[in-house]
Amino acid sequence: MIAILGAGSLGRLWAALLPSEHCVFLPRLSIDVSEHEFEPRRSFSRQEVSPDTRCEYVLVRSAPPFGANAPASRQRSRASRPWLAREVLRTPPMAPQGFGREFLTASPDSGDAHTHVNLPWLQSAENVKLLLVTTKAGDTLAAVNDWLPHIPDDTPVVLFQNGLGSQQTVAGRWPERPILAASTTEGANRPSPDVLVHAGAGDTWVGALTASAADHIPSVVQQLAETGLRVHAEENILRRLWQKLVVNAGINPFTALLDCPNGDILGSPLYQQNINGLCGEISVLLQAETSEAIAPEVLREQIETVARNTASNTSSMRADVMAGRKTEIDFINGYLVQCGERHGIATPVNQMLTNRVQGL
Repeated sequence: MIAILGAGSLGRLWAALLPSEHCVFLPRLSIDVSEHEFEPRRSFSRQEVSPDTRCEYVLVRSAPPFGANAPASRQRSRASRPWLAREVLRTPPMAPQGFGREFLTASPDSGDAHTHVNLPWLQSAENVKLLLVTTKAGDTLAAVNDWLPHIPDDTPVVLFQNGLGSQQTVAGRWPERPILAASTTEGANRPSPDVLVHAGAGDTWVGALTASAADHIPSVVQQLAETGLRVHAEENILRRLWQKLVVNAGINPFTALLDCPNGDILGSPLYQQNINGLCGEISVLLQAETSEAIAPEVLREQIETVARNTASNTSSMRADVMAGRKTEIDFINGYLVQCGERHGIATPVNQMLTNRVQGL
């Protein structure tokens, strides 16, 4: 059984594409656990989950992910679904999770195809063989803490959070567990509560955060590849997460502050006045944290390439602001500020962007 903790856009995308007979959602429990308080305030009770509760929504396919490497079971479905045979414009390798042109405009009748999804909420965690955690970064520790006592010790846990910080916290809290992290460029959004749009096909990389997780990588990649999405094993997942963090830090806060799609930030005074300083800070932080030397101008080129290639996309941070949700700024630019504090490196641009987004 594959359990998904976090029924947002990304969680619903994986749930919709994994074999339905082996996939369930885990309910979020209302336990408040801070990063410094690891004991749950009460134990789990099955009575908190109604036995007939199911998660229902419509998947709208604007970017079919199935390609030549899809499993045979998926390939055979082309005969009944000819739209799968079309070429798909792929998302750039380091693109932030974001939303394409269909954001806030899609409906169950739009897109190339739509599928009704109806999956149960799990009643018992005893048979969970794989746990995907797709919560927001700030909710991850509490959500995982609620469920791990009820899940077998050898069950691999895959963290799909944006930014950095939450992954290390979870791995540090449960070092004996097989904890993995994933970095993905799949684009999905929910224009309404019962509609999920897969608006951009990308790639997903999976790697180990704890020692016991390394042996689970091949099986986890194989299971996730049953979706037909492009899934890869990654030896150095933290390096991959840092690559995505750089792009997110250079795009997301500007789109949130300017309330614009990715490409529109490039000509704005706010971006032009701060991007060199931002890339200078990140370059020094990268050297201190990962021993990787990348010049600021190279980082800027990477950021702007993704911004141009996803010009019409809405970043996840802008979408959070538009929806009145808490953003993940603390785990993107805010994480860079924390890195600076650890190493005695000044990060005034990252601090400014963090403060301004927090004030939205």
